Amino acid sequence: MNTNPILAEALRGGSVESMHRGAFAVVDADGALHGAAGDVDRPIFPRSAVKLLQALPLVESGAADRWQLSDEELALACASHGGEPRHTQAAAAMLAKAGVDAAALECGAHWPYRDVTQREMAARGETPTALHNNCSGKHAGFVCLGCLMAEQSGARDRRAFLRGYVTPDHPVMREVTAALQSTTGWDLARSPVGTDGCSIPTHSIPLRHLALAFARAGTGIGLRDGQARASKRLRAAVAKAPFMVAGSGRFDTRVMERLGERVFCKVGAEGVYCAALPEAGLGVAIKIDDGNNARAAEVVMAALIERLVRLDDAERSFVHGLADLPLSNWNGLEVGRLRATLPD
Repeated sequence: MNTNPILAEALRGGSVESMHRGAFAVVDADGALHGAAGDVDRPIFPRSAVKLLQALPLVESGAADRWQLSDEELALACASHGGEPRHTQAAAAMLAKAGVDAAALECGAHWPYRDVTQREMAARGETPTALHNNCSGKHAGFVCLGCLMAEQSGARDRRAFLRGYVTPDHPVMREVTAALQSTTGWDLARSPVGTDGCSIPTHSIPLRHLALAFARAGTGIGLRDGQARASKRLRAAVAKAPFMVAGSGRFDTRVMERLGERVFCKVGAEGVYCAALPEAGLGVAIKIDDGNNARAAEVVMAALIERLVRLDDAERSFVHGLADLPLSNWNGLEVGRLRATLPD
């Protein structure tokens, strides 16, 4: 049995307390492997890390133009957001532009990720709606795509056309799945398919192919013209509005606020991270075996960005600080460190 290497460690008292094993792949748009650790050919569920790829049909189809979506709204279509007011307002605005409301969303409802927002809502006696779901922007993008498809098909009842858009055989989800297959170059019929937390299908794909897709998304190489233009537009939108793709204090927002279009990075559940590094012409895909995100996947992604992206001294210090973090207790005392341990 192949054992993946240790990619991150938590230290306390100068000794290792916890270890996180995993794998990563760094690939160019031609499929050449520029770096790897662990098993990069085992299919894994990428979860929300592929939202950029899932948003490509929204732009390529013309739906983003038809409904005049802003940069903030396009960034939200790629987001796992924190449910802060700017996020929920943008999701509602996307739906309104397409002529529907939050009742069209099929992602389910949960409390916002951010504690402050939760407390503010509770103090007002509010309960969460589908707009607070971290995937509401992605789903609003699906709905916008579906509304254009309904219009083009001559469907009289837009809501009826949209119903069940999360199911594999719905026209919207067929477009999303086709985009995922064409960008990764992986035959999705070869691997297991599950149901994601937001109810859409999630297809298992090897890290090598996920990294390839993000190299293609960052460079346009290997994508058809419409996809290449769509990816460029989405990445530019995220670089202009990085708050929308995550939120206050979140890793993805902080990194893209600082590094702009040099990095597009996106977390997925269960320890998955993907990134496009356009200047380097590379894509990155990470899977932490134990499914840990904040304790492992983030420091590994930071270490790979530090290794692969052109940075000035201040930027390098910032990124290194995300790859080697002090751990503090409730009294504010530093009690250890969390660090990436990438193989050479």
